[in-house]
Amino acid sequence: MANSLYENLKHSDPDVYDSVLRETDREHETLELIASENFVSYAVLEAAGGVMTNKYAEGYPGRRYYGGCEWVDVAEDIARDRVKKLFDAEYANVQPHSGSQANMAAYFTFLKPGDVIMGLDLSHGGHLTHGSPVNFSGRLFDVVSYQVEKETGRVDFDKLLKRAKEEKPKLIICGGSAYPRNIEFEKYRQVADAAGAFLLADIAHPAGLVATGIHPSPWPHCHVVTSTTHKTLRGPRGGLILMGEDWENSWGMVAPKSGRVKMVSELIDSNVMPGIQGGPLMHIIAAKAVAFGEALQPEFSDYCAQIVKNAKAMAETFLRLDFRLVSGGTDTHVILIDLTDKNITGKVAEKSLEAAGITVNKNMVPYDERSPMVTSGIRVGTPAMTTRGMGVDEMQQIAQMIGRLISAPDDSTVQSKIRQEVKELTSRFPLYPDLRT
Repeated sequence: MANSLYENLKHSDPDVYDSVLRETDREHETLELIASENFVSYAVLEAAGGVMTNKYAEGYPGRRYYGGCEWVDVAEDIARDRVKKLFDAEYANVQPHSGSQANMAAYFTFLKPGDVIMGLDLSHGGHLTHGSPVNFSGRLFDVVSYQVEKETGRVDFDKLLKRAKEEKPKLIICGGSAYPRNIEFEKYRQVADAAGAFLLADIAHPAGLVATGIHPSPWPHCHVVTSTTHKTLRGPRGGLILMGEDWENSWGMVAPKSGRVKMVSELIDSNVMPGIQGGPLMHIIAAKAVAFGEALQPEFSDYCAQIVKNAKAMAETFLRLDFRLVSGGTDTHVILIDLTDKNITGKVAEKSLEAAGITVNKNMVPYDERSPMVTSGIRVGTPAMTTRGMGVDEMQQIAQMIGRLISAPDDSTVQSKIRQEVKELTSRFPLYPDLRT
């Protein structure tokens, strides 16, 4: 398969061909523990690399600005129908190129520049688009960040309620990129109602767990939900927007220029295109449709259950090795390790682990005194290794490897030994064997 798939690339552009093959080998030979990464199926790869990349299709199925869209319309309708079934949603927009753009479109639907928003602080597990000052969200809106408690690593909802009543945000955002626990949608909605705010759930990380019922559902608590389509959902890189129900606009928002009251779904659609995007990536939407179809299969629920089982097993091993875990463990696929008491920074830990074939990312921890480029922690996740078929025994083994490396980050002998152990482990769980040299 490698020869037929890459044959044209091999001859036309050997430099790019070499980088693709080297990346394929890297993915196979290393332990991918970045919580936001996963490995898609061959079918998703084929759709993402297919002929639909050729088609411009501004607009929506049946309402395009270009001709010749009859078959890309079919692919997008399949994607929308499948994802609505997957999440028990009434409305879906599968065009956002990323989770960040899904958030931008949702914000522009519910907010005007300068409105007050509340999101989880980036250093406490939130996301750039939840109000970071270096992001559009922090530059366009008046941000009031909330934090987790130092002792528990969890949100104190009494404090959140008090602050929300004081600040009166128009939108509250729940969810994050490094929050190991389930999102407590019902409690957030109680706060939002008391403050007169809309509630947006960013489920980019636990989306697969939400879809399979392993994580609580955002319905009926959230007004709108955004997500990525990769991570635990195991699709191509991209974003989506969902609503549990569509309703007439009763919040004083009207369509620009016309002044006509619209369904909220119409406003979201228009804020995606032409609001922030032009032509959608139809090859990626086709790949999303494939991934959503895979996620509707019974075995995907088993897979997601194993993700969480693996994460809990890894977390328990870290605790036995005397590591400090933010919130004391995990409910999901994410483990956030605080290295403050290990005399090592997240940056050094990431580099040491990478040298041994273990890929994680440095990550700030709550109340971190180090910069985002250094950090006091690392974030670990189990989706990718679970995709490769690894289970509890392998998670415990990997946690032991990490423990040994953190204890001797500069010891090249330890790194070399663990690198060999990593190669032996990954060889038992081959990844894309037909695509490798």
